[in-house]
Amino acid sequence: MTGRVRWPAFGGFAVVGLVAFAFTQAAVLAQSSPGAGDAFRPLGANAEDIREGRELAQTACAKCHGADGISVTNGVPHLAGQRPSYVYSRLKAYQLGDRAGGDGVHDMRLMNALSGDALATIAAYYSSLDPAPPAEGAAPGYEDPVAAGKSAAAPCARCHGENGVSRKAGVPSLIGLHPKYLVESMKAYKEGDRPVDETNADMKKALDALNDEDLKHVALYYALQTDNNLTRAQTPSPGGPPAGKEALAACVKCHGENGVGSGPVNPNLAGQDATYMLSALRAYKAATRDDETMTPKVKNFSDDELKAFAVYYAGLDPKPLGILKPLSPDEWAEKCDRCHGVNGNSVRPEVPALAAQRVDYLDEAIKAYRSGVRTSPEMAAMSSILTDDDIAGLAAHYARQKGRPVVFIPVPEK
Repeated sequence: MTGRVRWPAFGGFAVVGLVAFAFTQAAVLAQSSPGAGDAFRPLGANAEDIREGRELAQTACAKCHGADGISVTNGVPHLAGQRPSYVYSRLKAYQLGDRAGGDGVHDMRLMNALSGDALATIAAYYSSLDPAPPAEGAAPGYEDPVAAGKSAAAPCARCHGENGVSRKAGVPSLIGLHPKYLVESMKAYKEGDRPVDETNADMKKALDALNDEDLKHVALYYALQTDNNLTRAQTPSPGGPPAGKEALAACVKCHGENGVGSGPVNPNLAGQDATYMLSALRAYKAATRDDETMTPKVKNFSDDELKAFAVYYAGLDPKPLGILKPLSPDEWAEKCDRCHGVNGNSVRPEVPALAAQRVDYLDEAIKAYRSGVRTSPEMAAMSSILTDDDIAGLAAHYARQKGRPVVFIPVPEK
């Protein structure tokens, strides 16, 4: 080995410019954390380096990652065709304790015995191999939750109005309600925790036909209507003056002076149908609709005072919820591709290729970034907003992309 390890030229598409991640021998010998003091300069590897890397990989890595860098072990990534700079930096991170590992399945303790040059040859060897083939079969079908919610909510429009804006006195608007609150409310009717009479028997019947996933989709559909259709209920007021500031003190902690709930389980009241709100308040007072917070608060108010609360909140303009529309796996992948390359074929030396990677490994890795087990400011920000379904969709998407090696073209030193 010379003091300078060089990465090989690989088949595939060319990357023009200074793209190879380099490390100084001083940084390697000092075992500083990757990225902390590593220099960037063009490197390569010759045939001897790759042969040495293959021998080391057969001893230290093949048990888990496969003889040819194609893993057959759950949760263990393919390394064949991976970007050499990324492989080297991650091996150093395991060696220095900066990356989780050594759990018996993904045991990286063997790295402790290897020098920086040895790690570099292992990275060069794996990057010289053809990537794993894409996962077979079609990715699981994607169901658009908003479209599903619109379809499931079709029977609701007859009473609650198109887009969830009520036009019938005594019937609540569904627009402007947080999805979590609306799901809990629908479940309360299904489970008998809210009274059912001749006025809402049809709703109970309609809800009984929906499963929990349907309810989530319906709630999401109505929540997203606030982007274009947000307005007060188109219903008459029961009349009378609105509640004054002093009387509202009993309500503002949970529902705010502006009618926006202080949390997802506290309903937004701004623009809600006044007749419905008055009916609900009367039910809380009579304990036919019981709630450990609401029942004690309203029992000492007169009917006129309850009416004033309803009139006040009905006269306010509802506010947007700021709920994000879910993205499909392909839409999420477009965002990930900005760093990981088109179809997960990274052209950034420090960023891993995702194409044709094991689906179980991708799923676990993204969740590890989301939980903080793995640390990366960029990945933490991206993964924090992903649901388990989003992660499963992304993993399935990238596992089925064709992996492509990269040609690294070093810029001559001046």
